[in-house]
Amino acid sequence: MKLPRRLTMMGGVALAAGAAMPARAQLTIDMTRPSFEPVPIAIVDFKGDAVGAQMANVIRNDLQNSGLFRVIPPSSYIQQNVDASSPPQFPSWRQIGAAGLVVGQVTQSGGSIKADFRLWDVIVGNQATGLSFTSQQSNWRRLAHIIADAIYKRVTGEDGYFDTRVAYVSESGPGNNRTKRIAIMDQDGANNRYITDGRTIALTPRFSPTLQEIVYMAYGENNTPPRVYLQNVDSGRRELLGNFPGMSFAPRFSPDGTKVVMSISADGNSDLYEMDVRGRQLRRLTNTPAIDTSPCYSNDGSQIVFNSDRGGAQQLYVMSAGGGGERRISFGEGRYATPVWSPRGDFIAFTKISSGGFGIGVMRADGSGERMLASGFLVEGPTWAPNGRVIMFFRGQPSGGGRAGAVSLHQVDITGRFERQVPTPTDASDPAWSPLIPQ
Repeated sequence: MKLPRRLTMMGGVALAAGAAMPARAQLTIDMTRPSFEPVPIAIVDFKGDAVGAQMANVIRNDLQNSGLFRVIPPSSYIQQNVDASSPPQFPSWRQIGAAGLVVGQVTQSGGSIKADFRLWDVIVGNQATGLSFTSQQSNWRRLAHIIADAIYKRVTGEDGYFDTRVAYVSESGPGNNRTKRIAIMDQDGANNRYITDGRTIALTPRFSPTLQEIVYMAYGENNTPPRVYLQNVDSGRRELLGNFPGMSFAPRFSPDGTKVVMSISADGNSDLYEMDVRGRQLRRLTNTPAIDTSPCYSNDGSQIVFNSDRGGAQQLYVMSAGGGGERRISFGEGRYATPVWSPRGDFIAFTKISSGGFGIGVMRADGSGERMLASGFLVEGPTWAPNGRVIMFFRGQPSGGGRAGAVSLHQVDITGRFERQVPTPTDASDPAWSPLIPQ
């Protein structure tokens, strides 16, 4: 859904700094440094309408959950009833250790909502940024996410990722009769809805670059082999993406959305194929007796990373997007799976299986710089936030007593310092992060 928006930069207001600047508090984060302290920030309930307080809470949660901000609780605020259109009492905010202060105003009229906000640099004593957004009233949560993205970018210098969605596999029922259906939600767990009915098992959802379509694998009724389907997110219209002999699985869109790469299994081995989405023309990319699967395009569409056991053990390989030139990039202990290229092109995330369990890691496209970010009994299925700064994956717990082990979604930043669980109404696995929603 396109969001009508009006952006207005409000003029900076230069003020005297007043109190001495705390030594470690700054309104910027140098993302190139190996270590940093979260930015302390205060976010006042927005004025004007009851939804203002709800919007402020969404912004607080977004920034706090990023791990880059330390949101100061409202109970600590000294200045009350902050005017959204006037400079705050900077000494009062310095006293509680705030480096930044967010204030705002919300008005609703005729089915529309307008949100104005300002980010104040408390240390320097001036306005860091200020914007105005207008949309339908039902989009108030989106407006809050967009404001959080604007604050994130002003402080970090990088694009945010809060105005996004996540597709995942919702799991419920006993271990021997598990219902698995595709669900979509906002990145913070709100607005959850299901796009498959659960009558058959659906797996590996992946967004198109436009967010209008999802490609996924689903088993047919009466135990027929799994097939790859293309489904419109809004209308629910579903198409079979080719009827191939054997199984088709692990689909993923190209960066321009015109092609889907997948594995097709026949005669005891699996090879990679590329299909034109509209013309349905199929092209074979690999032809070996090995199992080649989990393909993913590079951010520019020129290369594909995948995992294969062609060398005896399951490892990661990179080849040209047109096929050919395969080269191995993983050389550590254990087996490697589910590689996913970062939207920035700098890293490849993967699942690693070793005697010690499972782990989520990243490496550069040439295989160098491998490091692990998370580990556990079962951790799998990494997916990137659109800014390439955060990875989502799922954790599984051991099963027992006829019950399936619980599975849940988690986020971790690429430093591995900050991990959090993502709320879902049911057990959840195999997440796929969308690009930023078009505005």
